[in-house]
Amino acid sequence: MYLEVAQLHKQFKTRNSPIVALKDINLHIEEGEFVCAVGASGSGKSTLLRLIAGLETPTAGEVRVDGVRVTGPGADRGMVFQNYTLYPWMTVAKNVGFGLKLQGMSEKERRQRVSYYLDVVGLSQFSNALPKELSGGMKQRVAIARALASQPKILLMDEPFGALDVQTKETMQQFLLQVWERTRTSIFMITHDVEEAVFLSQRIYVLTSRPGTILREVVLDLPRQRDYHIKRQPKFQDYKEEIMGLLRGEAVEAMVAGG
Repeated sequence: MYLEVAQLHKQFKTRNSPIVALKDINLHIEEGEFVCAVGASGSGKSTLLRLIAGLETPTAGEVRVDGVRVTGPGADRGMVFQNYTLYPWMTVAKNVGFGLKLQGMSEKERRQRVSYYLDVVGLSQFSNALPKELSGGMKQRVAIARALASQPKILLMDEPFGALDVQTKETMQQFLLQVWERTRTSIFMITHDVEEAVFLSQRIYVLTSRPGTILREVVLDLPRQRDYHIKRQPKFQDYKEEIMGLLRGEAVEAMVAGG
């Protein structure tokens, strides 16, 4: 088991009363798995990812990566955000190699590692380009290459394609599956896009609205090798409708509870 989240609870202090963002979260990701978490706004998806990344501290419970408890950020977890977070003054190659330089890797080894991951994401010919010269999809490819360059045990993705247009988004989804197949990196991704989650992942955790809890774990019986044609298959549509139904029901309950 590469990632284990056990009895995770996160509460934020406010002037009035504490806000419980996550409650009793239990989930796991095995080596080489691609898992998504879906939920509406306010379900605590991003908070969950930040806790796993070590950017937030849990109120209770724990996160373990390969048996080691997470107490802060670490090279065993790579992170890709919705906004590309590239350094605009650095070339593509320098952006990808930035973390490796901080780790003290030699220039020769760094060049080799950067070259390999630029090839993985199909951007070798843009190694000397600046971010402003790239499209949105290409910028996100650079961000993915940078996260993978440190060879993390698990790649964490926070709605990485949310800022892209529909056509680019579909292209990037297919691209991500190809990268996953090539690198065999474990991936945990959060998204509000149910179709995206069904297309990409092997399992999906459906989160309730605040406080975020695991409403259901859905295991997808779909081929590992996928392209956009699979979205038309009845089984794919059934999974999509099942999860959409869960989220709709949850939304109605939240509205009734809110009066």
